[in-house]
Amino acid sequence: MQPAADSVRAMNRLTERWATTGPVDGGTVLSATSLWPLLALLADVADGPARAELSDAIGLSADEAAAATRGYLEAVASVPGVSTALGLWTKGTLPLHTAWTAGLPAGTHGTFSGDPVADRKRLDSWAEEHTGGLIRSMPVAIDEATELVLAAAQAVRTRWLQPFHETELVPAEGPWQGRYLLGLGRTTSLLDRVGVAHTPDGPLTVLKVLGDAGIDVHLVLGAPDMTPGQVLGRGIRTLSGTDAVIPGDRLPTGEPGPGLRVTDERSRTPEPELVVRTVPFRVEAAHDLLADPARFGLATAMDTSRGHFPGIGPEPLAIGSAAQAGLAMFDAKGFEAATLSVVCAAPGSMPPPPRYTVRRIEAAFDRPFGFLTVHRASRLVLTAGWVADPVPFREPDEDEE
Repeated sequence: MQPAADSVRAMNRLTERWATTGPVDGGTVLSATSLWPLLALLADVADGPARAELSDAIGLSADEAAAATRGYLEAVASVPGVSTALGLWTKGTLPLHTAWTAGLPAGTHGTFSGDPVADRKRLDSWAEEHTGGLIRSMPVAIDEATELVLAAAQAVRTRWLQPFHETELVPAEGPWQGRYLLGLGRTTSLLDRVGVAHTPDGPLTVLKVLGDAGIDVHLVLGAPDMTPGQVLGRGIRTLSGTDAVIPGDRLPTGEPGPGLRVTDERSRTPEPELVVRTVPFRVEAAHDLLADPARFGLATAMDTSRGHFPGIGPEPLAIGSAAQAGLAMFDAKGFEAATLSVVCAAPGSMPPPPRYTVRRIEAAFDRPFGFLTVHRASRLVLTAGWVADPVPFREPDEDEE
């Protein structure tokens, strides 16, 4: 079972909308698939302008939102390497419509004890448990005024089918020029793992790093003058075929794309070569979703002068805070990421001579680049991010001192 095609399109649309319009100060990581279920559940119970705005943000009619959310959560639960969880906590004095809570996954709803310190500890423990220990606290404040907290956690883990080896990397040009970095390298005969898309914003090189659980990571490198938003946005569009990718085995010799060099060389074996150089990374980010609420359909819902979610219960509720915390790590053996989205409602050796001529491609991701974590079968983007700060190289004995 995999996520429905309309839900995949809707979530990838939100990822693109977020990645292309949001500021990127240094590295970042974000996940629309963690946030989307929360927005969809809110759209289902909203009314008036808030309902219309949320519907636009999730890319589906609000009338379809609840069923689509349930379908997505059921489908993603069967995807190896991905885990999700939904949590709802409310004040014991807040009346709720049974029809709404009955539609949530079993075990989702809990109530606050009335002790903010104890409640905070309880919610932080939930966050740590459901992100595999990668995120240890809720990214929002919780106090006496908090009436309701709706949270979604997502964890993604995959191991490379072909691991990288660690090496040193000293870029010859670009923002990382001359820096002595920890690098990752590997060689394969599968030239189609890399490709080039010629997009309206500029050329884009896409490298697929395949994982063992049907979860892949696509590294995306744009022309030097492309912005992070353009690189990530165009990378997402390659998944739907909007920006077609020319595979490596069809690329001409020369430098057909960013970071690429294609040559025909003499070799002692008949297999072509794709030589990849990149860097490991660890990227963390915290997003205040209400800094640009219109992007997420929350602008009207922030208005505390009235209630916006009559489907939750008879008491008027407005959005008091909304945030996402994320962490992504890429190394020689695999990739893992976790995101936590929260919405709070408040009132309101010497070789023999060469015998063959073969195609050789060198792909270097040695300046800032983007990444997309992709469910291979459905092409759903689980996380997206930008790598701006590479890991410096350290001699092995430095770790022992």
